[in-house]
Amino acid sequence: MLWEAGPHRWAFPGRTLVMGIVNVTPDSFADGGRYFDPERAVAHGLELAAQGADLLDVGGESTRPGAEPVPLEEELRRVLPVIRSLARQVRIPISVDTVKPEVAAEALAAGACIVNDVAANRSDPTLWRVVAEARAGYVCMHMQGCPRTMQERPTYRDVVAEVSAFFGERLERLAGAGVPPERVVLDVGIGFGKTCGHNLQLLRELASFTRWGRPLLLGVSRKSFLGVLTGAAVADRLPGSLACAVWAVTRGVAILRVHDVAETVQAVRVIEAVLKA
Repeated sequence: MLWEAGPHRWAFPGRTLVMGIVNVTPDSFADGGRYFDPERAVAHGLELAAQGADLLDVGGESTRPGAEPVPLEEELRRVLPVIRSLARQVRIPISVDTVKPEVAAEALAAGACIVNDVAANRSDPTLWRVVAEARAGYVCMHMQGCPRTMQERPTYRDVVAEVSAFFGERLERLAGAGVPPERVVLDVGIGFGKTCGHNLQLLRELASFTRWGRPLLLGVSRKSFLGVLTGAAVADRLPGSLACAVWAVTRGVAILRVHDVAETVQAVRVIEAVLKA
């Protein structure tokens, strides 16, 4: 199974990839604006690369529950300098975390080669055409609703079946928009329009989503359901995040999107060694 993103290509199953998060936002739930300044964001990205990140995901609009949309020009102002600078200084691929076609196009021109789209539930194919024209990689994430309202009353009859059906329908629509399956990664969207119970069901059944023949990306780092389960504050959720990461590797997940790169890399390499022994 191949994943292609611009000039980059990975074969799975293989070594689990760790995607480091670079939030260029004043209001992200995990780092609270610590890297809002572009220079600090670039320095953070370089640090994550040095810690072993295989990819960097740069975002300028918070997608935490209740978050308000960021104007186009402001999002561009936040992410483009960071992406340009990182693209000059690191060899690893850069992803842009955005729902806006205009931001995706500018970011891909600035040096990114992946679009991480939390709004893959969109009906307008404009962003997909941007991805197709750039031959970029694409992360197709499931979300019920939008960040501002998604946690108000998420409801499913069968969350695993509904997310899986969404992936099948999206893969078909993406191909119709010019984005072939080999450029697509699937993300079940932990915490995006899901209760703690929904998240746990999706984690338990991660292996079922491999039926689509596409790599799986998982983002659980420091998320609120870990606090619900353990009572831990955001800054104290590394153990729970690592537990999910190790579980995910055993269930066939190919990419982990995380805040704590060094710790995750170490945990993943150990579990990979155990699985291969």
